[in-house]
Order: sequence, then structure tokens, then C-alpha cells
Amino acid sequence: MDSIAILDFGSQYAQLIARRVREAQIYCELFPWDAPMEQILAIQPKGFILSGGPKSVYEEGAPYIQDFIFKTGLPILGICYGMQALTYALGGQVDSSAQREYGPAVIEPTIPGTMLDVVSNVWMSHGDRITKLPEGFIALARSGNSPLAAMGDMQRKYFGVQFHPEVHHTPNGEKLLQHFVTDICGVKPNWTPASIIEESVRRIRNQVGNERVLAAVSGGVDSSVAAALVHKAIGDQLVAVFVDTGLMRKNEGAQVASAFRDHLHAELITVDAADEFFSALKGNTDPEQKRKIVGEKFIRVFEAQA
Repeated sequence: MDSIAILDFGSQYAQLIARRVREAQIYCELFPWDAPMEQILAIQPKGFILSGGPKSVYEEGAPYIQDFIFKTGLPILGICYGMQALTYALGGQVDSSAQREYGPAVIEPTIPGTMLDVVSNVWMSHGDRITKLPEGFIALARSGNSPLAAMGDMQRKYFGVQFHPEVHHTPNGEKLLQHFVTDICGVKPNWTPASIIEESVRRIRNQVGNERVLAAVSGGVDSSVAAALVHKAIGDQLVAVFVDTGLMRKNEGAQVASAFRDHLHAELITVDAADEFFSALKGNTDPEQKRKIVGEKFIRVFEAQA
């Protein structure tokens, strides 16, 4: 499956970048900027997005772009600090700005027909700025405080934007990201709920073969969806164990059992363990301690059934 690798340089918006890419029906994963090459390339990315971050590229211990990223020859989009890191790594100049730019700004494309055409009002958050482009780059946009608000090397498909296209304060910013991942990187937007289910079912069947599977069900969304996917993949090879802790809403335990037996037609063993959980929790008022007690007791009850 085609994918995009997002490298996190410490941005508070890094998860938002991933969300925007996934909303464009593109599979992506978020990695620390210094994640091992094998881990990042294992998803077979067709491009990289570099997040923002709070550091200056000149600070001691500042995050940097690992060499193997460039050696892949894949497209790169640097956002804010990611743009500065890209500039610094390729021989451009990054300097402290006389005025930190934080908040709304208006950018003006310097040449037509690029991904910058879809945005004008943007959200800035940076102290440093690019003062000299690396060799091979051209300016794509400017703002009142950033003469080089966006840049691009059309040959190598390296791009940088000084603003944050992933936030709602940049209207149409998601279109810029979508243009990069689909048109520049060439990723097909086929990561849909249907495709996720199809891929999950395929992997489960390959892993399980003819074996039997035992699934723990708590009644929550995560374990129920996991069990439903496994049942879709292997049918009667699955046995689900529902541990009723007594801590659910009124009649919810019966609803869980009905969902599995009557709708999924899956084999389900229900364990009424309410008394055990109440006894273990008696006298405890600390929420974190109660969470640990519930988790530990759930495992022990499930092991007994197994």
C-alpha cells in the first residue's frame, strides 16, 4: 500500500498533519525525526512530510534531516521548522527574524500554477526565517514578514512552507497537503474504511491459518471491533470471552452478548465477574489505582477462562 512518512521535529501539530493526510484517504505514519531508517522505510513511503518544531536549526542538539531521507530521492515537504531544516541541510541560510511571526498572515504566490494557489490566509508560528534559498530552489510565495514564505525545487520535488497548512486557521491548507501527497508523491487516495477492513482480514487470515483464536472482549469499542474483524476473517475459528466487570451501564452487558451472538453469530462465552471486581475495588478511591486493579483483574479472569 502506498504511504507517506511524517517526521516529527517536536511540533504540537504533528498529529494534525497525519490526520489531514488520512482525511485525504492516504495511509501515513508519524515517526520521531531520528527514528531508524529501517523503521521508516518499512512502510515503503512515496514521500516525506517534515513537521514544525520549537528549536532553531543552529541550536546545539537541534533535530536534523537524516541523510537517508535525501538518498531515497523521494519528494519532501517541509513545514515551518521542517522548511528551515531542509534549507539548512541543503546549504541555504536561516537567520533569526527581527520580529517573531505568530498568528494570521496573508501570503502571495510569486509564480502561478503551484500548490500555493489554493491558500492565501495562513497561520504562522516561527522565530527564524529563510534568508537565502538552497541551490536549485525558487521562491513560491511571500508574506509581509517573510519574503521567502514558501520555496520549491521542482527538479527534486523538494518543497517548504513557512506556515502551517494543517491547522484550521489556514483555510484550504488541507488541499495543499492533498496536492503534495497525491499529485507530487503520486499516492493513490485509496485508504478507505473498506480497504482497511480488507487489508486487516487478509493479514489475519495469513497469520492464523487453520489455528483457533481466543479473543478477550471488554464491551468497549476497541476489543469489540478487533474481535469483529477477526471473526470476519476466520469465522468459527474464533471464540470470544466477554468479561462482564459489573461496571458497565445498565443492560449494556446483555447488549454486548446480543451483538456477538445474534448479529455476528460468533461463539461467545460470558463471564459474570462483577463480585470479583467489586471486592477488589472495595475501599479504593484513587482513580489510577482503580484503573490498575480493573486491568489486572480482567487479565486474571480471562486467563482462568483460557
